Amino acid sequence: MKALAQEERSVLLSLRNELTVRYEEFRARKLSLDMTRGRPCSDQLDIAKELYALVDDTSFRSANNTDCRNYGAPTGIDECKRVFSFITGIDPSLIILGNNSSLSLMYDTLLRSMVFGEIESDRPWGNETVRKWLCPAPGYDRHFAITEALGFELIPIQMNSDGPDMDQVEKLVSSDDSIKGMWCVPLYSNPDGIVYSESVCARLCSMKTAAKDFRVYWDNAYAVHHLSLKNRRSIPNVLDLSVSGGNPNRFYVFASTSKITLAGSGIACIAANTDNINRAKKQLSLRTIGPDKLNQLRHARYIPDQKALDTIMERHAAIIRPKFDAVHSILEEELGGLDIAKWKKPEGGYFISLFLMKGTAKKVVEAAASAGVLLTSAGATYPYGSDPDDSNIRIAPTMPSLVDLQTATRVLAICAKLIAVEQLLRD
Repeated sequence: MKALAQEERSVLLSLRNELTVRYEEFRARKLSLDMTRGRPCSDQLDIAKELYALVDDTSFRSANNTDCRNYGAPTGIDECKRVFSFITGIDPSLIILGNNSSLSLMYDTLLRSMVFGEIESDRPWGNETVRKWLCPAPGYDRHFAITEALGFELIPIQMNSDGPDMDQVEKLVSSDDSIKGMWCVPLYSNPDGIVYSESVCARLCSMKTAAKDFRVYWDNAYAVHHLSLKNRRSIPNVLDLSVSGGNPNRFYVFASTSKITLAGSGIACIAANTDNINRAKKQLSLRTIGPDKLNQLRHARYIPDQKALDTIMERHAAIIRPKFDAVHSILEEELGGLDIAKWKKPEGGYFISLFLMKGTAKKVVEAAASAGVLLTSAGATYPYGSDPDDSNIRIAPTMPSLVDLQTATRVLAICAKLIAVEQLLRD
C-alpha cells in the first residue's frame, strides 16, 4: 500500500508540473476576459435595433389613442401587456408593467410588504421581530441580496433535478410562521438550468404554511429563453394552479424583456391574481403617474404576436447555442471522466453550473483571475455568499465572443484540475 501511495503521488506531481506549464502559458498572454454576469452580447442586442424606428413624432399613440408621451396609463398600455401574456401565459388584465428591471419590481413589492403587509397579514412585515425567506440554492445572488438587505434570515433549500426539495420546503413552512416567502426561478433556473416539474409546482401551490401571508416570488426571467425552440420546456400557470390548490394569493410572477430586446431599455412586469394585483395598483398609484409608455409602444409593435416572439428568440438561440456547446465540449475534453467535476447541460437560460471538488471553488476562481479570466465569485450562488461545500462556480457564456469563451473555459478547466491535484497532494 505504501509503494502504491508513493506511485500515486509521483503521478500527481508529474500532472501538477504539466498543468502548471499550461497555466503559466495562459498567464503570459495577459488575458482580460469577463464571465462574471449573464449579459447578452452585442450581437444579441443588435437583433432589436429596429426598435428605435418604431415610434416617432407621428406615431406615438397606442391602440386606444393614448398619447404615450404624456402622463397616464400607470399600469401600462394594453398592447404591451399582451406581449407579456405571450411571454408568461398570464391574462393581460392581471399584469402591471414597469420600466426595464424586473428586479426593481421585486424589490418594490417586498418593500410594500414591509410597510403595509400582505392581504392576510396581521401587521406590516417590517414590524415582525423575526422574518425568514427560503432560498433554493444554487440560486440568484441578487435575489438573496434583496432579502438579506431587508432583514430576512435566509434559509438555503436543496435543489433537486426537478426543482427545490419540496419535502424540506413543506416541513419548514408548515411549522414556522416567521417564514414569509420563497424565491423561485422555475424555468431554466439560475444557475443550474433546472425546470420545475409539474409536481413541484403543484406542491408549491397547495402546501400548508404556518404563515397565512406566505408569498412565492416567481421570477420567470427565462420563460422564453430556450436553446432550441423545437425542444422548448414549459411550466404550469401557477396563478391558475394556486386557485385549485386553495392559495389564490400566494404568487407574484415577474418577467422582463431585458434579454429579449435591450437589456438596459426593456420592459418588466409583475403579475398576480385579481386581489393582489388590484391592491398593488392602488399602492402604485401613489408612486408613479406612469412608466415609459413610448418604450412600451415600441415593444408592442416589435412583438405584435407569438410568431414574432418565437422568431426573435430563435435568433437569440442561434447566437448563444454554439457558446453553450463550446463550454460543454471543453469541459468534457478537460474534465470528463476525472471524478473531480460535474456540470449540468441546460436546455435554456443563461448559465452553466459547474460543481468542482469540495473545498476548491474559491481557489479556482482566484487562480483563473490571476490568469486574466474573471468569474462570478465562488459562493455567490448561495445565501450570504457561503457555499457550504465551496464547490459551485457559475459560468456565464453569453457575453464573450466564441473565441474568448473557449479560451476562458480552457483556463477554468486547467485551474480546476491544478487546484484539485494540489489538494490531493496535501491530503
